[in-house]
Amino acid sequence: MGLEMIEAGWLSILPPLIAITLALLSKEVYSSLFLGIFSGMCVYCFCTNRNILQAVTYVFDMMAGKIGENGYMIIFLVLLGSLVVIVTRSGGSDAYGQWAGKRIKKKTSAKLGTALLGLLIFVDDGFNCLTVGTVMRPITDKCRISREKLAYLLDATAAPVCIIAPISSWAVAVASEVEEAGGLNAFVRTIPYNLYALLTIVMVFFLSITDFDFGPMKKAEALREQAGPAAAEETVKKKKGTVLDLALPVVTLIVCAILGMAYVGGFFEGKAFTEAIGENPTAGLTLGTFAALLVALLLYLPRRIMNLREFMTGVIDGIKTMIPALTILILAWALGGVCREMIGTGIFVSNFVNAVNLPFEFLPAIVFAVAAFLSFSMGTAWGTFGILLPIVSMMCTGTQGAAVLIPALGATLAGSVYGDHCSPISDTTILASTGAQCEHLRHVETQLPYATLVALVCFVGYLVAGFTGNAWITVTASVALLLGILGIIAYREKERNR
Repeated sequence: MGLEMIEAGWLSILPPLIAITLALLSKEVYSSLFLGIFSGMCVYCFCTNRNILQAVTYVFDMMAGKIGENGYMIIFLVLLGSLVVIVTRSGGSDAYGQWAGKRIKKKTSAKLGTALLGLLIFVDDGFNCLTVGTVMRPITDKCRISREKLAYLLDATAAPVCIIAPISSWAVAVASEVEEAGGLNAFVRTIPYNLYALLTIVMVFFLSITDFDFGPMKKAEALREQAGPAAAEETVKKKKGTVLDLALPVVTLIVCAILGMAYVGGFFEGKAFTEAIGENPTAGLTLGTFAALLVALLLYLPRRIMNLREFMTGVIDGIKTMIPALTILILAWALGGVCREMIGTGIFVSNFVNAVNLPFEFLPAIVFAVAAFLSFSMGTAWGTFGILLPIVSMMCTGTQGAAVLIPALGATLAGSVYGDHCSPISDTTILASTGAQCEHLRHVETQLPYATLVALVCFVGYLVAGFTGNAWITVTASVALLLGILGIIAYREKERNR
């Protein structure tokens, strides 16, 4: 924008405070972020003797600048949205469901199959919920698994998997928010500290293998068992897709995205692989997604799975599905830009933290709790980490703060996912209910004890992380604590049932 940064003192914290407060009160993140940006520009203009019309102009200048800086990110997301819609409409999901239905006969196998498919489809949480739900619902119905349990399995292998997968829409979004901390490399370093995602996956497999449930979910499973075999769903199969129509584009996306990141980063010109994939990851992801779309085109059109018009309609519809996520990202980028580049929020926060002598060892646990509260209240993990990641990065600029930067960033992401996982107004929670065809509030009620148990263990884990700074110790202690608590609950349930 060509404007010099100023130090606005305590006024510099008004934009994030306004955005957070309005989001909590209104439960609406778009206008809250916009008003946060506008208030930041008003602070800048007030301190530099400019008028309010210039503040309005600067808002859109900042947004336009951030769109330009993150152009590859935007292209990647719209291409990914297109791929999700096209693969769904090809009929590949239905074909996989029929193939798997002939091989999966037991409850444990059906639950493990649902969890494993959720782990495999990690490029996007919405794609995950709807695709896995469509594929596995007839199978879980046949195996007398409740729709509430299916909804939990979908939700627990959607955002928690996407947030630790380096090749996903979530990863690129997070990387764009922590550029100053290392971008995609910083995101990869947060994975061992994303305790909620890791422990949720552990819990999913524990519950699936042991066939153990507690709380409202246990009642839902008992009622489903008493109901007897479910009637087969009446489905209208519009496309004659095969399992290959689902698998090949997804595999192409993963392989070509990795190769694309390596190519763009100069791996084939002699750079180290780890250095190359972090050079311009969004460009590589864009190339991978485009390759997957080309493979889908060559796979579907010659076999008349869909014609060119239907294919391009899917592309446009996919772009439309990404508009809410893109809007949040652009606003979050702009808010971070105002705070970092114009009014010196980071300088003020860093000076304040040093002045009050905040024990940085407690920062990961505190950040986790704050992120969880905000995400639950707003119903969006993206909006939450869009607000908090820049603030956490700013707080950890000093020597002491640098030691807990990665654990604190991991805690921010983990808390954001937990709140999003539990919130009844979260789009992922709604999509999980939709994918399982489960009553929405029943899904929220039955999964809340599971998610909250994991979150409590995470809080303890982040206290360990803050004091040790060791990922291996943190993860090991957290997994042991979670499994120990689940073992105690299982033993008590067994004794009660005798």
